Amino acid sequence: AGRIDTRHTHGTGCTLASACAAGLAQGLTLEAAVARAWAYVQEAIARAPGLGGGHGPLDHAWPLRGKA
Repeated sequence: AGRIDTRHTHGTGCTLASACAAGLAQGLTLEAAVARAWAYVQEAIARAPGLGGGHGPLDHAWPLRGKA
């Protein structure tokens, strides 16, 4: 994936790991779980709300609002 020019990336590692674990718990293969997690985190970074003056959080709830 291409780089997203943003400083709002706080929590990306934890989010990616949790999303991978969730996919595995749902019975996905490792490859499918990682691919889905990666796509989720990429979109969460792209939709970051821009909070704070430093490295702000991702938009973890973007799937609840649907794709733009």
